[in-house]
Amino acid sequence: MASSASLRCSFLALLFLVFSGASGQLSPTFYATTCPSLESVVRDATYQAVLDEQRMGASLLRLHFHDCFVQGCDGSVLLDDAPGFVGEKTAFGNVNSVRGFEVMDTIKTKVEAACPGVVSCADILALAARDSTVKLGGPTWTVPLGRRDSMTASRDLANADLPPPFFNISGLIAGFAKKGFTAREMTALSGAHTVGFAQCQNYRDRIYNETNIDPLFAQGLKTGCASAGHATDANLAPFDGPTELVFDSSYYDNLVNRRGLIHSDQELYNPGGKQSQAMVVSQYRSSSTTFFNEFAAAMVKMGKITPLTGNDGQIRLNCRLVNT
Repeated sequence: MASSASLRCSFLALLFLVFSGASGQLSPTFYATTCPSLESVVRDATYQAVLDEQRMGASLLRLHFHDCFVQGCDGSVLLDDAPGFVGEKTAFGNVNSVRGFEVMDTIKTKVEAACPGVVSCADILALAARDSTVKLGGPTWTVPLGRRDSMTASRDLANADLPPPFFNISGLIAGFAKKGFTAREMTALSGAHTVGFAQCQNYRDRIYNETNIDPLFAQGLKTGCASAGHATDANLAPFDGPTELVFDSSYYDNLVNRRGLIHSDQELYNPGGKQSQAMVVSQYRSSSTTFFNEFAAAMVKMGKITPLTGNDGQIRLNCRLVNT
């Protein structure tokens, strides 16, 4: 029989494992004592940014997605290139595309004024993505906090892990499964395209060469997106016109009507594709409540992709630069 001393040692060891494991977990109350005003500071600054430019709401939401899908939710997408260091901003899915970095600078400055050296850029971005969604009319969710900022970034991983606009359904399912998402969750997260815009270079092939597209829709887009050359590459079209600045479920209406802007969107509803995906699209189309609830749950899950916690990483003082 084990001695009482050995039992006490075993019990203390178990407690250590439990509490050391718990300290590495994200929690909505992580900053309750160290920065109690955090959520209001981020919310007010985010709302103001969206009021100044409504398109910014979609940009901040997308920025969080592009952060979490590369190395996890660690703020790596925010890092600028530096001597001897190449960040993720010039990856295929980011270059001349992701935006909102100046807004993040502004929010970070306000957070630092309230709570110096306490809150990570990764956590600020997660909150700003949620608040942007709410400001545009979408659902809210509780954001688990406690992420720390990466001291590295990877353009190669960004090129490999960010789903490109030309992916077919099998590529989409595989890409999201790699990050732990089901096909249904992938379809919910794709609903973020109910707001925002895409560049001509990302939908040119679809409007000129694909058949699973409404002809009038394609014709209207061709006026701002030439079939050849690069002069119109950066021209923008809404993912979900005419409500591209409102977070709603009409994105799924567009898919059913063959008006998905980019190939990967329309792949979610393709007569020759997976009927299970078409069924999910139809459910979200008929019930914005179902879409909102499942989108919010998927966003919480996305925010937990391999975060840095505890003593890993750092709390960057400038979201663009690693602390020196």
